[in-house]
Amino acid sequence: MTYLKSFVAATLTAATFAGAAHAGGHSQNIVEIAAADERFSTLVAAVTAAGLVETLSGEGPFTVFAPVNDAFAALPEGTVDTLLMEENKGDLTNILTYHVVSGKAMSTDLAAGSSLVGTVMADSNICITAGDGVTIADGTGTIANVVIADIEASNGVIHVIDKVLIPGTAPACM
Repeated sequence: MTYLKSFVAATLTAATFAGAAHAGGHSQNIVEIAAADERFSTLVAAVTAAGLVETLSGEGPFTVFAPVNDAFAALPEGTVDTLLMEENKGDLTNILTYHVVSGKAMSTDLAAGSSLVGTVMADSNICITAGDGVTIADGTGTIANVVIADIEASNGVIHVIDKVLIPGTAPACM
């Protein structure tokens, strides 16, 4: 976890220097919002290690399904530290881009039922189901719950989730 803490420190420094946009009246971008919230310190460390800070600070718009620290902690022991290693940057990038959808999708945009949605990771989909709350099925069959919806940013929106989404085969989506 020492490795993780050093990435968090570097990320918070990088986010401090990121320019704040003012589109839509929101002054902070997705990375700045995440960096300012301790619940996302592992996600921010991962975004930094993957070299995605500039991209996710860019114009967008993006919809980000942001796992909280507890979601990363629930992965098998050593997974996060292994993914943060330079030689695993490709795998980390795939996992992180699997949490991002192009465009700004607010919770009020969802119709009841399930929809297969493409992520910015090439040739990958998640299944979003709206009903009694919103859930997301990943390529492994894991179901994440949206625990906080619609955190607006200058370049999109963040929906907080309780699991890390892992790419795999296309999720069943009914």
